[in-house]
Amino acid sequence: MKVLLRNPSRELAFNGPMSVVKLLAKLNLNRESVLLIRDGTLVPGDALLADDDTVEIRPVISGGSSEQ
Repeated sequence: MKVLLRNPSRELAFNGPMSVVKLLAKLNLNRESVLLIRDGTLVPGDALLADDDTVEIRPVISGGSSEQ
């Protein structure tokens, strides 16, 4: 599978199938700190990723309200 990472941008390859949890463990990433996107859709943490998948991993960005 092709894995696209942001911050810094890079592309990695892994053999699948592989669970989201296992992929994140290999990358030393915390599930709560990233979003996985496959075909424009968020991937749940219990999903199985196929060998031919392309997934993008983006950091979660939280912001506050600007109301005063």
